[in-house]
Amino acid sequence: MTKWVYGFGGGSADGDASMKNLLGGKGANLAEMSSLGLPVPPGFTITTEVCTYYYGHGEAYPADLQAQVAEALAKVEGVVGKTFGSVENPLLVSVRSGARASMPGMMDTVLNLGLNDETVEGLAKLSGDRRFAYDSYRRFITMYSNVVLGLGHDHFEEVLDEHKERLGVSVDTELTAENWEKIVADYKALVERELGKPFPQDPHAQLWGAVGAVFESWMNDRAKFYRRMHDIPESWGTAVNVQSMVFGNMGETSATGVAFTRNPSTGENKLYGEFLINAQGEDVVAGIRTPQSLTKAGREEMGETALSMEEAMPVVFGQFVEVVGRLESHYRDMQDIEFTVEQGRLWMLQTRNGKRTAKSALKIAVDLAAEGVISKEEGISRVEPAALDQLLHPTLDPKAERKIITTGLPASPGAATGKIVFDADEAERAAQNGDAVILVRDETSPEDIHGMHAARGIVTARGGMTSHAAVVARGMGRPCVSGAGDIRIDDKAGTFTVRGRVFKAGEIITIDGGKGEVLEGAVAMIEPELTGDFQTLMGWADEVRRLKVRANAETPLDAKTARGFGAEGIGLCRTEHMFFDDTRIAAVREMILADNEAGRRAALAKIAPFQKSDFVELFTIMSGLPVTVRLLDPPLHEFIPHTEAEMDALAASQGLDAEKLKHRAKDLQETNPMLGHRGCRLGVAYPEIYEMQVRAVLEAALEVKKTLGVAPIPEIMHPLVALGLEMKYLRELTDNTAKAVFEEAGDSVDYLVGTMVELPRAALRAGDLAEHAEFFSFGTNDLTQTTFGISRDDSGRFLQVYMDKGIFENDPFVRLDQNGVGDLIRIAEERGHATKPGMKMGICGEHGGDPSSIAFCEEVGLDYVSCSPYRVPIARLAAAQAALVAKSGIAREKDR
Repeated sequence: MTKWVYGFGGGSADGDASMKNLLGGKGANLAEMSSLGLPVPPGFTITTEVCTYYYGHGEAYPADLQAQVAEALAKVEGVVGKTFGSVENPLLVSVRSGARASMPGMMDTVLNLGLNDETVEGLAKLSGDRRFAYDSYRRFITMYSNVVLGLGHDHFEEVLDEHKERLGVSVDTELTAENWEKIVADYKALVERELGKPFPQDPHAQLWGAVGAVFESWMNDRAKFYRRMHDIPESWGTAVNVQSMVFGNMGETSATGVAFTRNPSTGENKLYGEFLINAQGEDVVAGIRTPQSLTKAGREEMGETALSMEEAMPVVFGQFVEVVGRLESHYRDMQDIEFTVEQGRLWMLQTRNGKRTAKSALKIAVDLAAEGVISKEEGISRVEPAALDQLLHPTLDPKAERKIITTGLPASPGAATGKIVFDADEAERAAQNGDAVILVRDETSPEDIHGMHAARGIVTARGGMTSHAAVVARGMGRPCVSGAGDIRIDDKAGTFTVRGRVFKAGEIITIDGGKGEVLEGAVAMIEPELTGDFQTLMGWADEVRRLKVRANAETPLDAKTARGFGAEGIGLCRTEHMFFDDTRIAAVREMILADNEAGRRAALAKIAPFQKSDFVELFTIMSGLPVTVRLLDPPLHEFIPHTEAEMDALAASQGLDAEKLKHRAKDLQETNPMLGHRGCRLGVAYPEIYEMQVRAVLEAALEVKKTLGVAPIPEIMHPLVALGLEMKYLRELTDNTAKAVFEEAGDSVDYLVGTMVELPRAALRAGDLAEHAEFFSFGTNDLTQTTFGISRDDSGRFLQVYMDKGIFENDPFVRLDQNGVGDLIRIAEERGHATKPGMKMGICGEHGGDPSSIAFCEEVGLDYVSCSPYRVPIARLAAAQAALVAKSGIAREKDR
């Protein structure tokens, strides 16, 4: 019989931390904490395999699941001495999701489950606190209605706000037991009015409704979006954790909070977090009330007046410090912990490896290695490569004028400038149109995840340092200012007001997430300094990686940026980008309009000096490093305007024959130009173009050799080759041109001739190409297009549908398709090396900066990857992690 349910609590557990795939991260860690003897409320976990079964069998459960749940629930009742559904001595439970990868706020939770009109009276008598009982009941009705019944929590907030306004109170803790009884009655009436049926009273029906809702939440839109963003497979599923309730809302000796064993923004080795007295967990993370600091030092640093937990509950705080120290020592990593204090007794509700900023991840990894807790290799594996992107972009210039609109909490570091938007959907639309936006909300919720991802930064009027906005923003690397309490938002008017000043949607603001400031207009920024922990970790990475990392660059700025980020050469210089410059486009068009070879050569002679000077700059910047130059690739029609009006204007401005220009544009028109007269086909049809480019490359190399005394290493790459005879022709063209250049100069440099493998036939016949090529560079952008038969430029119209339906797990233009495109690369590598052992091979498509694609390159045995300049550090770290996996199986955990 399959075991679907695993119990924990009472000092023992059926599982442990190693069973994360089966029990989910939350369930595995609850089991582990129970086995460690920590104070964990007892409960049980319904495994991720049930989720897989549920979606694989028409949303039905295994036949024996109900019996296993009943048995596990009975064990919990025995431990706590309460009975689920009992009127006199009711057991209440929480129902939470728990995927193997941490997904904060993405899936649904129900607290206080088991309450109804009878058990609430039992809870009131048992606790001796009628106010607490009805406060818990109203919370349960709100959460259950939202999560299970589909009735939004805003309906209940309206009712609550009406009562508070009528009673003249501002915070929930001022409401009495009688107030809550009336609110509960109104809540139940609201449910029946809106849904046409009363709020469910059977605790067992409530339990199965909540379990089903958790499984359903695995497939809600925000969870799907989060999984795509963090590369979490749908097939993993989620577990469900059912746990006996402990109550932080039982008066002044009770509390709830969230803590990190180190600062998740900076990595500083200090306890960091917030708590609330007389509250439940959602009060802290949702920003309903302003939380208080855990430590006295934290309170003083934030300038708060409300007592910290250290001051308000010194005995329990001492116990808490001891427990969190044990947890970090046990897990050997910074922990994110949820806890509750019930009438002076500490309970641990969750621990997990905490989400952190890139800056924090680097510091924690380097510090733990320095402390001897982990090895350098583990330190390398602890940092998510993609997270480094947070460190590679500008921050606010400290010398720039700052017109502060308001201040809040420094919830997630970094700086951003953008237009004000108040709606997540609008943020996504604006970002798709190329606008930089700042999302401004009263508070964010999981439904805002897409807008938060699209925005450059986030501002909330409510919420603390562990609010939804703060946690999610830190995980995304978005700067965030939370709890900016002076802001008053009017969604209908599309404005926010601060002390009488009105700011409208579309106005530009800047935020500094490190200082918690919201600033007027755009503020000057400065480039980052990548020293300290970054330099240390990258040094460790460079020691262990095998793959070289180059950059895709053709401008001096990009080349300098790449070199500064540690690039070991240029893996792709796209020469056509040089053709579009205003100083040379006229000559390019003259070449296209020429009627014969002599005319083309005359025009090319005007372009050649520009090409040569471009290469001199690149070779100088990349002194002594390889530079792969791709000869002209796009079809010629791209250099000519498309509309008649544009052609008339061009002809008039440059003295060209307008009719001749239009006739030539018509001649160049192709039904499918990306599969037409482009790439090396231009070099075969018009060899004088490639001759000019080869000459410019080699003359530039000779000049730099003479100037610097160090010869550059040019690698001349012919694009879109499909046939061995094409490669043979192009190799001879290149060598003949080189011979002429060297004879004229009386000097020479070493150079390589190769091809970009971007067609399935080129991969399949790689042995033929290798007879005449000295290197392969896999152009995975076009290889993906030609393998799937889809256009990268147009596929956005339907790829999302494919991902939503589970046909594509990832966008193949972002993450390399290792089964199809990857197989072609494997074939080309094998057949190319069979013909020419030791020939150099790398990739230069966008996949060169994607960590999972880099891991594939390590597996196949390629020599280098090439990516955009700002992704070079990401590639360096990913290459090191891939080497460690290959060497010793140290895997990068998903939830870091």
